[in-house]
Amino acid sequence: MKITQKGQSNIQEIDFNNLKFGAAFSDHMLICKHKDGEWGEPEIMPYNSLSIMPGAQVFHYGQSVFEGMKAFKTDQGRLLLFREEDNFNRLNKSAKRLCIPEVPKDIFMEGLHQILKLDSDWVKEGDNFSLYIRPFIFASGQCIKATISNEYTFMIICSPTTTYYDGEMNVKIEQEYTRAVKGGTGAVKAAGNYAASFYPTKLAREKGFSQIIWTDAENHEYLEEAGTMNVWIRIDDTLITPKLSDTILGGITRDSVVQLAKDMGIEVQERAISVQELEEANQNGRLKEAFGTGTAVSVIFIGSITLDSNKMQLPKQEDSYAKKLKKALIDLQHGRLEDKYEWTTEVASSLMPH
Repeated sequence: MKITQKGQSNIQEIDFNNLKFGAAFSDHMLICKHKDGEWGEPEIMPYNSLSIMPGAQVFHYGQSVFEGMKAFKTDQGRLLLFREEDNFNRLNKSAKRLCIPEVPKDIFMEGLHQILKLDSDWVKEGDNFSLYIRPFIFASGQCIKATISNEYTFMIICSPTTTYYDGEMNVKIEQEYTRAVKGGTGAVKAAGNYAASFYPTKLAREKGFSQIIWTDAENHEYLEEAGTMNVWIRIDDTLITPKLSDTILGGITRDSVVQLAKDMGIEVQERAISVQELEEANQNGRLKEAFGTGTAVSVIFIGSITLDSNKMQLPKQEDSYAKKLKKALIDLQHGRLEDKYEWTTEVASSLMPH
């Protein structure tokens, strides 16, 4: 692996106390090309612009997939990656669905660790800080025929982050637009999924909502996701999250919270949740809390859910499951909680020879 280190870091230019999510980038990036049926040598270089032809197929046919993962600093300064294997596997699942060649594990893992060793200072200590890591693959071959590309580019870039949303979210249930359909790409991280979600989300924000809860495409009867997050509803003392399907992304944070909740003795149900069930639980005083989970947000509280003109205000819970789960997740990610699940990987401090 070729490594070219940046002469002088840009880190002094960053105000870590006033970070805008996803707008600042660390010093280095990885790039690796797939051509003539095989992946070439990966290269790590200073973060910079790309040269790409106007005929590159990513612009015309949207062949692009990505991942979102995070690294954290412990109180002792150790650097921990969270569930790297799961992110690697999900990237390749997405790639396969979009006819993109899968990235070899050694290129992904070695490249990831090398970047983090170089840019470890960009990961600040403290519960609100992390380094958001964005691996992605796009069709870089040049051809405007509607066909799969003959060349692809795999990259990893990193962005120092703090809190994604301030406070709690107020959401509305979407009953007109659809995020995903059966047999589509809803279960993978295809870039086009997000592009198509921007317009209905913009309409909701213009009405004062933070995000929308997507519902099924057929009848808009069942809850699916909350914006770019998995959604959770607590009815009485039971936590319910929609069962994974080809219209719901299998969130890695979602999977972590399922396991943490079960180990806390909380009853977890992965099943369909209808809009009607949600309304009835609210009317009967059984709807206790709701929250979203995702890599970017961790665990985020939902303050209200609106259906048409009916605003369901979520009560403040002394015994909040979301609060307990968020604390356990953050403690585990920052090395304060024993990792019996083997979810975290420590990044060694020294670089490999190059």
